[in-house]
Amino acid sequence: MTSPARRAAHQVLRTVHTGRADLATALERARGGLADARDRALAGAIAAGALRWRAAIDHLLGQVAERPLGRVDAAVLDVLRAGVFELRFLDRVPAHATVHDAVSLTREVARPGADRFVNGLLRRLSDPRCPASLPSAPRSAGKTARAEALDYLAITLSHPRWLAERWLDRHGLDDAVAWARFDNEPAPVSLRANRLRATREEAAERLAAQGVRAAAGRWAPDALDVSTGHPGSTPEFADGDILVQDEAAQLVVALVEAGPGMRVLDVCAAPGGKTVGVAGDMAGRGVLVAADLRPRRLAVLEATVRRCRAECVRLVRLDAARPLPFAPIFDRVLVDAPCSGLGTLRSDPDIRWRVTPDRLASLAHRQDALLARAAATVRAGGRLVYATCSGEPEENEHVVARFRQRHPHFRIVRPAAPEAARFLDAADCFRTLPFRDGLQAFFGAVLERKP
Repeated sequence: MTSPARRAAHQVLRTVHTGRADLATALERARGGLADARDRALAGAIAAGALRWRAAIDHLLGQVAERPLGRVDAAVLDVLRAGVFELRFLDRVPAHATVHDAVSLTREVARPGADRFVNGLLRRLSDPRCPASLPSAPRSAGKTARAEALDYLAITLSHPRWLAERWLDRHGLDDAVAWARFDNEPAPVSLRANRLRATREEAAERLAAQGVRAAAGRWAPDALDVSTGHPGSTPEFADGDILVQDEAAQLVVALVEAGPGMRVLDVCAAPGGKTVGVAGDMAGRGVLVAADLRPRRLAVLEATVRRCRAECVRLVRLDAARPLPFAPIFDRVLVDAPCSGLGTLRSDPDIRWRVTPDRLASLAHRQDALLARAAATVRAGGRLVYATCSGEPEENEHVVARFRQRHPHFRIVRPAAPEAARFLDAADCFRTLPFRDGLQAFFGAVLERKP
């Protein structure tokens, strides 16, 4: 009988690879059917790991399979990917248990005979004498070294070759390798203390009483890094004292520099973490309009705002693809733009296989239009903050440069928040880099409308 965790992990992989949902959504659904916390943890580890290491896994499978992987049934291929991840990247699972469950699961999802194919491949790869291997780091110079470097980044470190090539050209081999290795580590659980409800120290103390150990983050003033425990099941989470948010995302909130009594617009606000952070900076005083379009995203945003008691927030459903229904009245406008998400491959490993270079150009076009529409709502002397969770220039500095050319009445200003200052580049744009900062890749620019 197949273990519930492995069956759930396979369901997640099929959901992601057929495009029915992203990894986070698929995992949430699958974990809901698992009563045991250990099964939920194992299912998440297998599904995320098989996606994170997919290129390396497929390379190993290609060396022992008797047919091209493109001719292998898709459901069987996902059984194999999960099995190879366990055998080669998850040391704590006995090989015999992995192979047994993979064969059992194959009998459930594929035609007769596929189980023998799966059994043979996984047994070969579990044998210490198996010659299947991954490319090594480059040791030579010139064109040969570049080809070896790209093989190492794209196959051994399992990143899309086109993205590896970009990082290699922009940052050099050492930093590109460090970035890829950063992405391949499971993301830690990062929390934001909701200052409308508790200071970071108070939140940490309350979590400790529930068996959750969380230490202050390195950079963001409200950040907590969880080392043990499950904060999502605590009264502190239910009561809105904390919310889950990446530390780099928390630093983006510092760029807004909102204050009590201000009028603030958060254009693409769901799921609401940055909205709550801005409300905390406002000390709950003033008006914060939080907007999104899709009913499902609005429902998530509303739940976050209600749980965190952000009473200064007013929710609005609007289509940011059209002119916004506001006069230029806002002191601050935050555009946390829809983007590729390529800066968050550590927490969302499935993104690396979904985004293509062509997608960047399409997103940049939408980002140009969104930023221009948001600018029309900024008062004279007010500020417009543009942010993405991407490290790619097309979505970041290129968008800002085009905006400034078309809107000369806006200028880039240097944010005063000390927690953001260390991440500013020569153009006064905010940028976190995994290989330098140990944070996921986020970008931000603060644009002030001239009086």
